[in-house]
Amino acid sequence: MRISDLLAIDELRLTLLTGDPGREFGTVHITDLPEPGRYLGGGELVLTGLMWWHEPGDSARFVAALAEAGVAALGAGQAWLGHVPADLVAACEAAGLPLVLVPVEVSFRTVAEVVVPRLAGDVRDALGRHRRLVAAIAEGADLRELFELTAAELGVTGAVVSASGQVIVGAVADPVRLAKAYLTEPRLPVLVGEHTIFAVGRGHRAAGWALACEGDLMGRADLGYELAACVGLERSRMEEGRRVERRLTEQLIVAALADADSAELNARLRTCGIDAAEPYAVVNVTALRPGATRGPDPATLGGQIVEELLGREVVAAAGADGAVAVVPLRERTAAELAERLRAGAGVLAALPDTRVCAGLSGALTGAAAVKGGVEEAGHARRLAEARGGGVVTSDEIYTHALLLATVPGDVRRSFAARLLTPLLDYDRRHQSELVRTLGIYLDCAGSWNACAEQLHVHVNTVRYRVRRIEELTGRDLSTMADRVDFFLALRDTGTPR
Repeated sequence: MRISDLLAIDELRLTLLTGDPGREFGTVHITDLPEPGRYLGGGELVLTGLMWWHEPGDSARFVAALAEAGVAALGAGQAWLGHVPADLVAACEAAGLPLVLVPVEVSFRTVAEVVVPRLAGDVRDALGRHRRLVAAIAEGADLRELFELTAAELGVTGAVVSASGQVIVGAVADPVRLAKAYLTEPRLPVLVGEHTIFAVGRGHRAAGWALACEGDLMGRADLGYELAACVGLERSRMEEGRRVERRLTEQLIVAALADADSAELNARLRTCGIDAAEPYAVVNVTALRPGATRGPDPATLGGQIVEELLGREVVAAAGADGAVAVVPLRERTAAELAERLRAGAGVLAALPDTRVCAGLSGALTGAAAVKGGVEEAGHARRLAEARGGGVVTSDEIYTHALLLATVPGDVRRSFAARLLTPLLDYDRRHQSELVRTLGIYLDCAGSWNACAEQLHVHVNTVRYRVRRIEELTGRDLSTMADRVDFFLALRDTGTPR
């Protein structure tokens, strides 16, 4: 029951002194103990005659005990003191605890006798809803039907949105904005614009769902929690069926890497829902959480994320080297698939402690290509990790970048520092641009005139700077070997250009 419903009962003649009238309570507790916390379980309307009050400091201690116990609201009677102390009102206001004035002529017993049957009626209504929902699930209702039924029962409208901003069920105008709020808000539920956002389930937010309810439900959070629980129940049921599909994908990958014969591979490919002549691509993904000591491992979380990014059209088998999904292309190209992954990963980038790293193979056909696709996607994912996250396609890995990605980061940094430190030090001391000149000179394939044009300087200035670079580093920029060394050093992460 909400405080506002309590205030609407004319026979009680209650008055709200401070706090949110939309706050809910589930039971009534009467006490005059100065520190009643040990006897409270949370969610109560506590009624007190103020017999514990002797001086202003008593109010702060009493309210602190109620707040720590999770009490929903406080009702204060006037029979003992003849008034409600101002410091009690102030303490409740500071703690965000609704305070209700109970008039002298209304006993606490009367309040309890009136309220408790109504609370029981609320419980009966909830049980009735649950029975109808269980019946709908037993009859095979899908997520859309279950969501619509529950929302109608509760009088709530809205949508369920994935962490990457896709609408799972329902309708909402700006799912990406709501998804970013779900990812970044430290506590849920939270009011964002015209929607109240609740979490569905208890998994990691990067692979989670958000329930966006229209309107401000912060004072009626029980409605959102109940709808979120029903959605979570159906999602768990869907998850059970996907475990079998993940095992089938895992068996396909293991067989392909073990060079199983073509007949076995074709059969396993068909069990994953892909025809032998149908084009497909392989995705390898991890979700890195630097410094995290708890929660899912990078491959497991990465697999959950890629399933959500692709609208749960596929499953991903988590292994030691990332999670692997075999994705039928059908009406789309590998490039379009990459763009879809990038769009979703871009939304997830709002989550500060998680980096999604995905690699995508080119378009493949036939079971014999699975092994090459897995290896290709794995190389691309490792390059994504070296870049600090994102989506890398097979088109990007057949360059020097793939070689650099296989070199340990400390080795790359040491190589770049040894080669470029003399130039960086010189630039700092003289406010010059040797490093920038070197980068543009190499991009211009050693053309003095093209480099001078981009730098907006005379060609002789470029010649002077290049000679100075050679003097400081002991290298010869007329040789291909030294040009390659500088080129790779400049492209190491964090090196200014």
